[in-house]
Amino acid sequence: MLEPTESRVLAACVQLTSRGDLGENLASAAKWVAAAGRRGAKLVLLPENFAFLGAHERDKLAVAEVVDAERPGPILAALGAMARSAGAWVIAGGMPERATAEGKVWNSCLVVDASGRLVARYRKVHLFDVNIPGAAVFEESRTVERGNELLVVETPWGGVGLSICYDLRFPELYRALVDRGARIVVVPAAFTAHTGKDHWHPLLRARAIENQLFVLAAAQVGRHHEGRATYGHSLVVDPWGAVLAEAPDREGIVVAELDLGEQERVRRELPCLAHRRGLI
Repeated sequence: MLEPTESRVLAACVQLTSRGDLGENLASAAKWVAAAGRRGAKLVLLPENFAFLGAHERDKLAVAEVVDAERPGPILAALGAMARSAGAWVIAGGMPERATAEGKVWNSCLVVDASGRLVARYRKVHLFDVNIPGAAVFEESRTVERGNELLVVETPWGGVGLSICYDLRFPELYRALVDRGARIVVVPAAFTAHTGKDHWHPLLRARAIENQLFVLAAAQVGRHHEGRATYGHSLVVDPWGAVLAEAPDREGIVVAELDLGEQERVRRELPCLAHRRGLI
């Protein structure tokens, strides 16, 4: 894993209210990535379902694409154009990638560098199968094939660990990303309004504190269609657990500076990662 070549980066989280129109969603994402670029952001995160959030789970099968850097589909091509125009790395997830299993997709987070080149792809490992009557009823596994590989991407700011939404509830994933060299982790999400109001902030801050990481969490927000509302509150959290930036309840961006030197100080003065005993 490469050490950072730059000690600071201005990072942005984009908050969207995506719906069932691919073209409109990509145009909205491009608008806000461009706004982040004008603010000086060099690392931009898009939320889960940034390209498509249909009224029915199977709707996404129609827009799923093969992720091929040589023959990019509409979503990957749009991400490359966004990154080049903004002069920023864009991390976008998840999006519907055509899977090997018939009638399923992978929920994939793509990483595109500032030249527009695809450098990484993470497929969501933990699928959101829950039944909270009257609040949140989802069975993601009916239409999504589970990923099976963790991924830390080498960037100018060191390792960036990739995750998507429901992954947030599994702390062992983030500890494994730290062990692979992550300095920053991303959590693109479409957290339900019901769970988000109680769990979103404490889970994100816990992942930052226990792993001494910067956490970027870009979220969907508001009413997408009759059966889906999301919590929003995109956050940037520092390795001490302090919230550096938080989005209001509408589409837009939040921007914050990540100081990797400050992260080194936190890890040096409170060396909990070095104190692990390996008892489990």
